[in-house]
Amino acid sequence: MTLNRAQKMIEASETKAKELGIAITTAVVDEHGTLVALSKMDGALLVSPQFAQSKAFTSAHLGVATSGLAEYAKEGNPYFGINTMMNGIFTPIAGGLPVKSDNKVIGGIGVGGSMDPKQDEMCAQAGLDV
Repeated sequence: MTLNRAQKMIEASETKAKELGIAITTAVVDEHGTLVALSKMDGALLVSPQFAQSKAFTSAHLGVATSGLAEYAKEGNPYFGINTMMNGIFTPIAGGLPVKSDNKVIGGIGVGGSMDPKQDEMCAQAGLDV
């Protein structure tokens, strides 16, 4: 994951947020979950950087969209309690997507800030699509 690519992803994510009329934070991490770039739009929720980074980290490490984890994170299912692992860095909240190259995970993009996590995921997808 390069800084240049991360910045382009953030720009596309923020463009989608503006179309939706929301203010977000977008985080892009490498395959190890290390932050490459983060941008918080004016007016975004104060907690949105933590949400965005957690979503990006989760997707990079597990190689799946965070929205797909919600069902598995319910009590009695395999990922129950995932949000308590590693000091709470993992999350099953929608808005995180893995970044892949040649079918290999090279990072993650996470978006936080909307009151509707589906909108976070739409912004993350816009970033992924560049």
